[in-house]
This record gives sequence, structure tokens and C-alpha cells, in this order.
Amino acid sequence: MSFKNTHLPVANLLQSKGNLLDLSTPVVMGIINTTPDSFFEASRQQHKDGILRQAAQMISEGARILDIGGLSTRPRATIISASEETERITSAIALIHETFPDIWISIDTFRATVAEAAIKQGAHIINDISAGKFDLNMQACVAKWQVPYIAMHLKGNAHTMHEKYAYENVVDEVISDLQTTCNDCHALGIKDIIIDPGFGFSKSITDNYSLLNNMAQLRILGKPLLAGISRKSMIYKPLQIAAEEALNGTTALHMVALQQGAQILRAHDVRVAKETIDLFQML
Repeated sequence: MSFKNTHLPVANLLQSKGNLLDLSTPVVMGIINTTPDSFFEASRQQHKDGILRQAAQMISEGARILDIGGLSTRPRATIISASEETERITSAIALIHETFPDIWISIDTFRATVAEAAIKQGAHIINDISAGKFDLNMQACVAKWQVPYIAMHLKGNAHTMHEKYAYENVVDEVISDLQTTCNDCHALGIKDIIIDPGFGFSKSITDNYSLLNNMAQLRILGKPLLAGISRKSMIYKPLQIAAEEALNGTTALHMVALQQGAQILRAHDVRVAKETIDLFQML
């Protein structure tokens, strides 16, 4: 299978609950985890004051979307129950939505029940790392609520998604898998789909860099692209540093992602990611 690397027209407007988000200029999605065990400690917030403080800071630094997660998907993380995940995210989303009504909120979950609870509390986007593989009710949930859907590529299940898989051509296979996902979503009536190549999930470091270097080829799907690179092991392992030291590497790869057509940068460090976008716009 071969895909021509062309810059096809990509939908730039997301619609959710009567609101529009313009992606013609790339935007930053700030990460807030209501978990005690996410891989980057500074992203963890479990109390109302901390959640509001981090949300306010990210918004002031230029975030257009806040991505709220209640279940860590780092390697060897404990998979908590859906009820516990729901409890972790609902009050946080309601609090952010009430305090900052103009900010777009994304729920980072692979469970339909959690996603639906989040939408009811004010979330605008469902961010599903499994693209519907882990919960067969997820895409029907998205279709029911007619909100934008971030579909990420991975292989395996919730326990094996961090294992390395063999690809003959990682770029072609990711495109093929995501094309199938898009077709399934369209068949259900889902209108707004965002594509995430799934950096760090079921891929080797070499696979991750092949994907990043050829990310523009995913534009053949005609969907906005999200880059989830921030402080990941594809940065800190080759440099033999810790995630806490990986901001410089993150910024370098964010610029590459933007040059490859990324329209959303999912980032722990909003100010620096926004500055990267601002400088990219000058090129």
C-alpha cells in the first residue's frame, strides 16, 4: 500500500454544542490529569483548588482546549473501574466548565459511560486512545451526542497497548487502520473526527520517528491531525533523561509536527507549545 504525501484540504472547523472551534491556526490542548499516577507528575491534580489553578494558568498561556483524564494510560498503570474513573472526572469537568465557560473541554477516556458522563457535565470532545477498540459502545455514544471525536491509533488491548508490534510499513498501516476507523464513524453519523497517530502506543521509538517524519501523509484522510508527543519516552529515552527534563526535546518535535500539518498540540507545557505555534506562523 502506498500513499502520496499531498496536502489535501482538511476540515478546519469543529462543532460541539453550538460552539465552533477554528483549527485553521494550530491550537494547544493542555493536559490535566485527575489521577495520582500519570507519568508526568506536574500534570496531576486531584483537588478542586489545584484543578482550577492549573486550568486558569493554561488558559492564560493560550490553551484553547483542556484535556481531562481520570485514568492513567502509562505503561504498567492500574486499570481502575469505570465508576472510579467517572468519579475522578465529573466534578473536575463541571468545575472547569462553570468557571471558564468559553474553554473547550476534552474527556480523555476509552469508556463510553465515562464519556457520556463527561459530556453531560460540559465536555465538548471525546478523546479515545483506542478509537473504539476497547469499548464497542464508544462510537455510538459519540454519534448520539454529536461531539468531535479524537481517534488515536494503537494495537492490542488496555494491557498490551504499550508492547511493540511489528509493522511492514508503520505509516501505511496507521493510515489504513485509521481509514477504517473513519469509515466506521461516518457510517454511524459522526461528523467531526480528529486523527491522532498514537505516538508511544504499540510502536517502537523508530516507529514513532518514522510516523512523525511522515505525519503529513495522514492528511490523505482529510481530518485534522493531533500530535501527542509531550514529554514522552520517544524523547527522553534516546536522550537518556527523565520526563521532567524533556521539555526542550518536546519543543523541537512540536515544531516538526507543525511542519507536518499538526493542528492540535496536546501538551503539558502550554506556554512553550503556544510560543512554538506563534513562531511556526512566522515561517
